Amino acid sequence: MQKYNDIINLSHYEPKKHKRMSMYARAAQFAPFAALTGYDDSVKETARLTNKRIEIDEEVKALLDWKLQEIQENICNRPVVTITYFIPDAKKNGGKYVITTGSVKKIDKFKQVIILDKNKEIPIGEVIELIVDVG
Repeated sequence: MQKYNDIINLSHYEPKKHKRMSMYARAAQFAPFAALTGYDDSVKETARLTNKRIEIDEEVKALLDWKLQEIQENICNRPVVTITYFIPDAKKNGGKYVITTGSVKKIDKFKQVIILDKNKEIPIGEVIELIVDVG
């Protein structure tokens, strides 16, 4: 310690031409920065899970067609249905399955959609399960 005896008790240097930097400004110097812009987003997107589309067989398709016909015949009663359908992912293969419940306003055969209350459109080709509430 005798090596530094001449400077150990000196006061800390204070610059005369400019103020000391605030703690916030000093901390900002050491804040991390993104050297690879978009890298974190890319990693998150790759890690995001999607479901694989379920291919339904002809028997299930026939049952769905029968239920759609039943709904169409009772459309004036605005039947309540619970529908499980697939929404394809816009960014990668796969998608997600969604279950929704509502009353059917219309079945648009030209656009191939089921239109529920609040004008929610569900593509008929993506439906895997259709439960009609008869109560």
